[in-house]
Amino acid sequence: MVQLNKEQFRGRDFLSLQDFTAEEIQQMIDVALELKAEVKAGIPHPVLKGKTLAMIFTKSSTRTRVSFEVGIYQLGGTGLFLSSRDIQLGRGEPIADTARVLSRMVDGIMIRTFSHQEVLDLAKYSTVPVINGLTDYLHPTQVLADLMTIKEYKGELKGLKLTYIGDGNNVAHSLLLGGTKMGMHVVIASPQGYQPAPEIVKMATDNAAASGGSVTVMEDPKTAAQDADILYTDVWASMGQESESEIRKRAFAGYQINGEILKLAHPEAIVLHCLPAHRGEEITEDVIEGPQSAVFEEAENRLHAHKAIMALVM
Repeated sequence: MVQLNKEQFRGRDFLSLQDFTAEEIQQMIDVALELKAEVKAGIPHPVLKGKTLAMIFTKSSTRTRVSFEVGIYQLGGTGLFLSSRDIQLGRGEPIADTARVLSRMVDGIMIRTFSHQEVLDLAKYSTVPVINGLTDYLHPTQVLADLMTIKEYKGELKGLKLTYIGDGNNVAHSLLLGGTKMGMHVVIASPQGYQPAPEIVKMATDNAAASGGSVTVMEDPKTAAQDADILYTDVWASMGQESESEIRKRAFAGYQINGEILKLAHPEAIVLHCLPAHRGEEITEDVIEGPQSAVFEEAENRLHAHKAIMALVM
């Protein structure tokens, strides 16, 4: 069964990859890979036997819900699914009260919501670890799985070029932070008005200065894709942005990962997408189903990465 060195993790919140050192992120990836190997070998690892994870969802989900619910079960614990319709938070109870009540009953809280401030407030008042399952600002659990996937395919992270083409959203933000922590060269290609937040770019630039990586934000997707080891994209309109869908389709018309863009990347480049995908918009059918796609391995790795987070902090 996996051996956990939990001293520097136990009781900590998982809100942003920026809160962890490169060594700690690498340890989380290593634990995730070990847990994955044990699952494949049929070796049980109930390291959280008797523990309970409260899972708050104000945004719908496939991968986040299934990975955390199956993950806590495989670790020997129990998951409680709590939608905004199920708990008083959805009827105006202050998040501080929700945090303090849940903390007395469960061993960890995962939240997937719109407002990043809501997650920060939950963590402030909670006495058990809080895991950020997604906000409009960051998606760190996704990017830990992405880094794990890249490590599996490439054997390393440091020095690789990761090009993200599309909306400078929560996924782009977490890729900037996590990638530069690990010494990667992160390139973001987005149209004007849709580029990553300046404060995230500043943090990533500071990370890169310390790790030997680099940060580039540009508009031209073809230049960005040149010699990339990893090509990454996401939907053009995230949850909550449906009303902007047509405007965004026009803005992102040239920001598609397709065969032409893939030819500009390194011949052994892999393609990632956090899913769900709108085939024919941000990515073409032939690429997502092609031999260089690692998209479904990446989706599976959400389970193993999330288990590593829970096993270490809970």
